[in-house]
Amino acid sequence: MGGVKIADLDAVTLDAYGTLVTLRDPIPELRVALEQRGIRQPDEDIRAAFRTEVAYYREHSGTGHDEEGLKQLQRTCAQVFLGALGAGLDADEFGPAYVSAMHFDVLPGVHESLEKLRALGLELAVVANWDLSLRSMLGDAGITAFFSVVVHAAQKPAPDGLLRALGALGVEPRRSMHVGDDEVDAEGAAAAGMHFMPAPIREAVGALT
Repeated sequence: MGGVKIADLDAVTLDAYGTLVTLRDPIPELRVALEQRGIRQPDEDIRAAFRTEVAYYREHSGTGHDEEGLKQLQRTCAQVFLGALGAGLDADEFGPAYVSAMHFDVLPGVHESLEKLRALGLELAVVANWDLSLRSMLGDAGITAFFSVVVHAAQKPAPDGLLRALGALGVEPRRSMHVGDDEVDAEGAAAAGMHFMPAPIREAVGALT
């Protein structure tokens, strides 16, 4: 895949998870939360149940596009986790503890790369298959200020979320690039008529000519 010329760009959109941030291991906090409720399970069982919930979330993240949808999504995700673990706890009661065990860290090279893109005069946006909490998650990670637009529930590989971000920025697709770590990012960029570069972001930015 060839490089993209900086002179051909006015904006860069970025995926969130796997491109900008990664999840800190939630298993220790989940273990404590379960033990506080009388449930003792090996870490490997907790991790397996968590993976089941992650698979569910990936398929249903778009349902959390508003406050009511997010509340229901978080409850259902907790229910999926508890069911996979075989823990007879109430999902409404356990849900807040489940959500609070999720913490995200900025990936290496992200700050420097975002600073370089802004220094080049490019508009930046986040476009992610994430729920309504996307903006607050980016805020907790300390990187919200880099972005003029944040689009959640983007439903990539459909191009709608990417095009919505570009419309808000006032940038034509052919003058933009999307950076992401997943096949849906590449497919979404192609469908939107954008350039695409795969994560890691440091390498994507380094490939600009």
